[in-house]
Amino acid sequence: VTWSTHCHNDLGLATANSLAGIQNGARQVEVTINGIGERAGNTAMEEVIMAIHTHPNYYPVYHTINTTGIYLLSQLVSSLSGMAVQPNKAIVGRNAFLHESGIHQDGVLKNKLTYEIITPEVVGVTNISLVLGKHSGRNAFRERCRELGFSDLVEAEFQRVFDDFKSLCDKKKKVNDGDILALLSNQISSSTPASHFGLDSIQVVSGTHATATATVRLEDVRGGDVIVDAAIGKGGPIEAVFEAIQRIVKRRIRLLQYEVAAVGEGIDALGKVDVKITPEIEEVAANGDAHGKAARRERLRRSTFAANSAHTDIILASAKAYVTAINRMLAWEEEENANGGRSLVEERKVDV
Repeated sequence: VTWSTHCHNDLGLATANSLAGIQNGARQVEVTINGIGERAGNTAMEEVIMAIHTHPNYYPVYHTINTTGIYLLSQLVSSLSGMAVQPNKAIVGRNAFLHESGIHQDGVLKNKLTYEIITPEVVGVTNISLVLGKHSGRNAFRERCRELGFSDLVEAEFQRVFDDFKSLCDKKKKVNDGDILALLSNQISSSTPASHFGLDSIQVVSGTHATATATVRLEDVRGGDVIVDAAIGKGGPIEAVFEAIQRIVKRRIRLLQYEVAAVGEGIDALGKVDVKITPEIEEVAANGDAHGKAARRERLRRSTFAANSAHTDIILASAKAYVTAINRMLAWEEEENANGGRSLVEERKVDV
């Protein structure tokens, strides 16, 4: 029998309890990257791994994890899940290896181990001397993608990311790793198997004493048409853009989460937008029996669809993320209808 620990972080003790379980005989720990999970989250994988890594003689176990991939994996999960990593997060937070105090800086310059129990390189945080810009070529960019852990991009995917990179270079003098990861995340996030709509263009007018208006052009991927509509937003240009998109797709959608964060520093930094949506419950189809409609309504209530996008224009990034989330919602509804309205859990039930 293999004993396992499954801890939640409600009191901030998930990692401590998991490590205590290991000391007392548990040989399996259930963890999540960045500690994401229900309520306050689960045990953070990176914290358990590095605790064992830095104290090999204290814990009666060992690991076979390639620790140099931890940071990039953390960034990828954060980007795709839309759950930001807090700056002071152990191991993978952006402040984990920063030193502002003069005494700390002096100590680290003399010996990094003075204030760092692990070096940044151990978890994959490196200072790359290769600077990418508008004059960088395909080979240099491809090599940087490989170093960031994206070595399996097919040619079509790589070309799209490279085109985005060159476009970004026209707006920024220097492009850093955070920017490249954001561009790669855009490619992954927008890869919806069954896309219904594609963003063609947006035009927004807004001002201090003017009601925001937005005109949006979406491509109907399956029908081959370009659909144009406009809307106003009393709350600003983002509301106007989202309202126009809803008019085009002919659906009422509830926005559960909307976050904007800068990727890096400077006035020319990329703005990364994360959105989470759910269909309005009133959108449930009228056909079907009462029990079927009630079950479908409950599944809809519990279903959320997230997406993100990064661009120097945060309004455009917002529109792209919103359209991607809608595509995922429509693809899910198609799959559910193909299953006869049954949930995936119900599909997996087996009578034994």
